[in-house]
Amino acid sequence: MEFNPVSNKKYSITLGEIIDEFGFVVECGPENYRDTLIYSDDLNRCGLQLAGFYDLFDPNRLQLIGNVETSFVAQFSPEKRMKIFDTFFSKGIPATIITRNIEPFPECVAMAKKYGSTILRTTADTASTLAALLSSLKVHLAERVTVHGVLLEVYGEGILLLGDSGIGKSENAIELVKRGHRLIADDAVEVKKVSSKTLVGAATQINQHMIELRGIGVVDAMRLFGMGSVKPTEKIDLIIHLEDWVEGKCYSRLGDEVDYTNFMGINIPSLTIPVKPGRNLAIVIEVAAMNNRNIKFGYNAANELIHRMNVSMGIEG
Repeated sequence: MEFNPVSNKKYSITLGEIIDEFGFVVECGPENYRDTLIYSDDLNRCGLQLAGFYDLFDPNRLQLIGNVETSFVAQFSPEKRMKIFDTFFSKGIPATIITRNIEPFPECVAMAKKYGSTILRTTADTASTLAALLSSLKVHLAERVTVHGVLLEVYGEGILLLGDSGIGKSENAIELVKRGHRLIADDAVEVKKVSSKTLVGAATQINQHMIELRGIGVVDAMRLFGMGSVKPTEKIDLIIHLEDWVEGKCYSRLGDEVDYTNFMGINIPSLTIPVKPGRNLAIVIEVAAMNNRNIKFGYNAANELIHRMNVSMGIEG
């Protein structure tokens, strides 16, 4: 099954948001430096550029200067450093981050001011800064879509419930929250593709913590059930499609084959659960979450049953 909504929107984050998140110290910057928009989710250690190599250089990335780059530039005269940084900042770099609390060269600051670029400083080492920034940018600038569904954390598994309007997604969400599980989003789930293998879901700013129950209206899960009943984001581990029970349709009874839903190019394990009066779907969803966890850890009950049957019939020793 494929579910590939298309979103061509290009996302951005302001430099001010990055500064606040990481506590960077601002060495210099133009008057409106906090409003600078960052579109690239990649970073660049600019050693090659400081050596004069600019082939394939992307000036839209945040630039990092650490011990290695500083030691390289330190061997030159002030006049040579001025030329190096003049060329570097003339490319229109949004911001440069100097790690390990290294004092920037005066020539670096002068050329950054000349071209209206921002210089930031952090006490963290270069590798840690690179890893943390990459992780953050991948989330903030990730490709994303908003889908009609409910996202919950059940026994540590991110469960995305999909189905037609009125099928019972929100009612089951309330039941699961009452059982101690956590709500991430109801009705509108913003799904981000944060890597080639991972989808992360969250509520929109408008519907955070809210659940709509027909006949009652909108309720605030956090206000009703406490802080422990909600969570801001969750990785999507399993997709459950709820549909009306169709007489005569063949639904999986053994579960020896794992189905997948291709969502934004990523295959996510999925189940189709028929909805019928008298079924306790909250329990079914709990068991689905635990079983999915078992399968990830290498145990499949259906395969074990098939093995036992084969052994009893002498097919396997």
